[in-house]
Amino acid sequence: MKVIDQIKKQIDNNLILIYMKGTPKNPSCIFSEKAVKILSKCCNKFAYVNILKKQFVKSELFKYSNWITFPQIFINKEFIGGYDILKYLYKTGELQNVIKKIKKNI
Repeated sequence: MKVIDQIKKQIDNNLILIYMKGTPKNPSCIFSEKAVKILSKCCNKFAYVNILKKQFVKSELFKYSNWITFPQIFINKEFIGGYDILKYLYKTGELQNVIKKIKKNI
């Protein structure tokens, strides 16, 4: 299976997915850590991919999302953005509304 197909499958199979540096319990960058904190406030279940352990995903994900920094967050198969956008959506309440709508499926 091609890497891009693996990425598409990961996104399709997870309602909330974060591509991050490290893990939710042991993030390796401050932005991944902050993104995990926001997601944890909104829901108690989300998937993650540690791009430090999956380097081959990193370059292909750039092409897929057209975004060069991490973390990268996908919700309901849609690319949301990185930490700054996630933070903005959280502060405005939009993130909570989106997650509330899909939470019944988690």
